[in-house]
Amino acid sequence: MKMRKFLVPMIIGLALLLTPFMVSAASLTGSIQGFNCVTQGKVCPIGMEDPIISVENVFVLLVDAAKGEYYFVPNVDRGILARHINEQVRIDGTVNAMTKTIHATEIYAMDARQWKKTWSVDMYDKIYQDIMGGSGPLGPKFGGGN
Repeated sequence: MKMRKFLVPMIIGLALLLTPFMVSAASLTGSIQGFNCVTQGKVCPIGMEDPIISVENVFVLLVDAAKGEYYFVPNVDRGILARHINEQVRIDGTVNAMTKTIHATEIYAMDARQWKKTWSVDMYDKIYQDIMGGSGPLGPKFGGGN
């Protein structure tokens, strides 16, 4: 009987651990900010973008400053995100709430009161193919390969 009391919670716990993380397609809107600014509860100073870019190594999508809600965008180059610092952007992709990441498929920036696509996996793959020949690292379904 003691063994059963031990095994049942252990099996339930193991089942919960093996359950896939909450991953879903989503569209998130916010501003691109330096990770250090966000974790210190600050908004990157407007008009000081170049010095911030030189100091910050990682940029995130800040969705809700009051709650400190932000997401890493691991599949997008630092330079792409840095170009949009302090700008309102929308990122479409796959969100993993457990790791606070969004695997971007498209990035839009606000331009004259409308969204303008500035980056996408398809755009990246097209340029990569034109320059390097073959499929880029973000290739079909993010798997890459030639």
